[in-house]
Amino acid sequence: MRLGIDFGTTRTVVAVCDHGNTPVVGFEGPDGTTHDHIPSLVALRGDELRYGWHAAAVVGEAGWSSLRAFKRLLSGTDAHPQRTVDLGGRALGLHDLMVGFLTHVRDQLETASNAPGVDAGPHEVFVAVPAGASSQQRFATLEAFRGAGFMVQGMLNEPSAAGIEYAHRYGKTLTSQRQEVLVYDLGGGTFDASRVLMADGRHEVVGHVGLGDFGGCDFDEVLLDLALASAGIPRPKETTALLEHVREQKEGLSPNTRKVLVELDDEHIVTLQTSHLYAACSPLVERSIQALETLLGEGSDASLAGVYVVGGASELPVVARTLKERFGRRVKRSAYASASIAVGLALALDGQAPELDETLSRSFGVFREWQGGDDVVFDAILTPEHRRDGQPKVRRYRAVHNIGHLRYVECDHVEHGVPDGDVTPFAELRFPYDKALQGADLDAVAVQRIGQGPVIEERYDVDAHGMVHVTITNLESGFAVERALR
Repeated sequence: MRLGIDFGTTRTVVAVCDHGNTPVVGFEGPDGTTHDHIPSLVALRGDELRYGWHAAAVVGEAGWSSLRAFKRLLSGTDAHPQRTVDLGGRALGLHDLMVGFLTHVRDQLETASNAPGVDAGPHEVFVAVPAGASSQQRFATLEAFRGAGFMVQGMLNEPSAAGIEYAHRYGKTLTSQRQEVLVYDLGGGTFDASRVLMADGRHEVVGHVGLGDFGGCDFDEVLLDLALASAGIPRPKETTALLEHVREQKEGLSPNTRKVLVELDDEHIVTLQTSHLYAACSPLVERSIQALETLLGEGSDASLAGVYVVGGASELPVVARTLKERFGRRVKRSAYASASIAVGLALALDGQAPELDETLSRSFGVFREWQGGDDVVFDAILTPEHRRDGQPKVRRYRAVHNIGHLRYVECDHVEHGVPDGDVTPFAELRFPYDKALQGADLDAVAVQRIGQGPVIEERYDVDAHGMVHVTITNLESGFAVERALR
């Protein structure tokens, strides 16, 4: 079976390749109800772990501890697949949680779905990550899918996948004068946007921006805080069940809804005006609009074929209203806002996608020794202007130290020669410039200035998943070290 799987912060959606069609898969929950997604949720009691709808069924029950939006732990400066998560006082590995959840998704596909031609595998999949995902997040996602038994055939940035679905569904909006689409992707835990030039069967991503700390989960928090304030009660320590409840209430809102009912407990049931909720959420929406507008140059609105609104959190009415105030009739909301990415991934796997020309999502560079090890200097190596076109970035220089102590980082951008924004250190490498140190344990060797050393070549390749590989070679001795940086 061939699948596009959007592993989201709050929900996971699957689309299947079926004789040229890409329907969204339905899953039967433990109560017999069919759903178009699996909640990205885990629950623990003792040694028993439950995932998805089976976890949702026990949220709030005595003895069970729950965790929603655990995918969000992969973003941020302290993100790492080896980090642990506290769930009910028990430390669980984030990688193990991801593998366990995705294994549950695979099992549900085989036993509780309406996917055509389902069998025990192998399952070929295209998967997606936020446009601003670090190499660590990309690698962790790949490893989790592989650990769950999926055969990963490719990885796309989430808004790029949504752009594929846009071209498939709204291709007639593209003209010789209007060939650009802004993809506005507001998911449960992240916001992503890409500016895509769609012409001649080719998609060129000319810019992207992301907010790793903003998504539909934040709307849930706003609604819960408003309800608690209205009832005059403090925020409880355990809020998973309440957040699930307010999420359901939020997702039931339509443009015509005037009030929302929140049941905090048996004694506190509050009714809120949706206008108050939208007013409280407006600063968050405006933040996403400001990020989106960084992709537009002066006067570039004229080339826009549309602003494509996808992601489950974009269903909150204030989102579309605010976007229409800015972009007017060019705003187009996907009929399958929560499934657009999964469908785009399935189209790509099925060979129905245009050629995709991506850039790097973040800047990449290295701190290296300077002044005989007394100082360090930062070298920016790759920036978001670097296209993922298979061409390596090659640097050659004459070494002046006995070893190179290279500390690689990714960041949002480079400002005045130093990494800025969300900076993620993720790999460290020592290379022997001195021929006599080749094969030695370099951890115990101090950096010393040696003057005129050998000529060194550093080659940086970006693979199809957006991860960087480095090969460092002493061109005089031929000694080389190759490393995937993650």
